[in-house]
Amino acid sequence: MNSHLVLGILNGDDIGHEIVPAAVEVTKAAARKTGLDIDWRPMPIGRSALNTHGSTFPEGTMERLGKMDGFILGPIGHQAYPKVPGAINPHPIMRKGFNLFANVRPTKSFPGLGAIHEDIDLIIVRENNEGFQPDRNVVAGSGEFRPTEDTTISVRVITRVGSSRVARAAFEIASQRKKHLTVVHKNTVFKLGCGMFVEECYRVAKDFPEVRVDEVIVDTMAMRLIRDPQSFDVIVTTNMFGDILTDEAAGLVGGLGMAPGLCIGEGNLAMAQATHGSAPDIAGKGIANPFAMIESTRIMIEWLGHSRKIPQAVEAAELMRKAIVTALSDPATRTRDIKGTADTHGMTQGIIAALG
Repeated sequence: MNSHLVLGILNGDDIGHEIVPAAVEVTKAAARKTGLDIDWRPMPIGRSALNTHGSTFPEGTMERLGKMDGFILGPIGHQAYPKVPGAINPHPIMRKGFNLFANVRPTKSFPGLGAIHEDIDLIIVRENNEGFQPDRNVVAGSGEFRPTEDTTISVRVITRVGSSRVARAAFEIASQRKKHLTVVHKNTVFKLGCGMFVEECYRVAKDFPEVRVDEVIVDTMAMRLIRDPQSFDVIVTTNMFGDILTDEAAGLVGGLGMAPGLCIGEGNLAMAQATHGSAPDIAGKGIANPFAMIESTRIMIEWLGHSRKIPQAVEAAELMRKAIVTALSDPATRTRDIKGTADTHGMTQGIIAALG
């Protein structure tokens, strides 16, 4: 049976150069223990690629990535890029180019880390390629424009195809967990846009009769995530609502350093991408929390293991999960932002040591 994966390494910017290598190191250690063969392929991206290749997203990158099973993408600090032709934001290009329409973002509380609730375990599935974000909701031009000096117009794009496919991804996840899916929207105001999204969610629900479905208005959800997050398991929502709610959810369990993410779509390609930014203020200090990046990579390995039917990958992901839990239980092997005393290297080595 094939036990081989080809994975790209794209460090990104700022702390990406610290946390992506940490994720690779942990994954390599777990793979060695299970016999999983991974062909790692580093690739230039971001500000360093602009300096060496004249572009933050060098020509040919998409083609090379498309031949892989998946890749790790570190945080991109595109807002700090210089205003030159080669300085572009790779995110929307990758997401749309590979049709990575589902952004899967787990939120889980661990004891002793300062979580507001100690029993949170939910997943928000966010639509990734349309909605309000102007860099991905049109095929040409921009979904945000200024017809006069004093007027700006932003358009929101909701399609039946986009709504249906992210709903299906969420239902598939829910069917493997507690069989409970919550649809988050604002159809009281966005009667057509959110209305279409809700319609498609219920249309897909017919294929998953075992999953209990309910719905919550987005502003109510913002409050309930704080008051009773334990009452939710899998949540599906549109792009911008999901972007905001996942950051709120991360705040419940220790901050954005505890916010992993996986981008998946119609194909078998997966992108591990922590949901936090590149944190230039702490870059190079060796104190960044690597959890989100390591956990994002772990989730990708698990997903690829199931989709490719590679038991060694599933086993490696489970070893990583247990080791991460062990490291997080000890203040000596977790970073300061989550009530620990370790730096990035110390936490990484703590996880590797816990692999056994």
